[in-house]
Amino acid sequence: MPKHVPIIKRGAKPIGPYSIAAEAIGRPVFISGQVAIDPESGEKETGDAAAQVTRIMENLGLVLGDLGIDFDHVVKTTIFLTDMGDFAAVNEVYGRYFPGKPPARSAVQVGALPGGFRVEIEAIAVL
Repeated sequence: MPKHVPIIKRGAKPIGPYSIAAEAIGRPVFISGQVAIDPESGEKETGDAAAQVTRIMENLGLVLGDLGIDFDHVVKTTIFLTDMGDFAAVNEVYGRYFPGKPPARSAVQVGALPGGFRVEIEAIAVL
């Protein structure tokens, strides 16, 4: 399981569900950006950003499960948003999947995402 750095003496405290730093011990796995597609039906989640993030995080959980790990093994994520106005809703849903020590994270606004999605999330986990 990844080991989060326990003490950061300098630097700003997180403003959301993420850690300032995370130490990874083990083999890294780089998970490509996930978008809101139902893996069984292949249908796009066309709802708001919160609905899309819920589908994305569920999909990410499936990928992690196939690797024999869970969200506790994620050490870094990047969230891509087409509208930073969705950040609060995305943050709220995202935080539910990391109730303990969340991973390090970046969130950036982009001009567009493939398929017209509002959100994409990539992750780095450790086996």
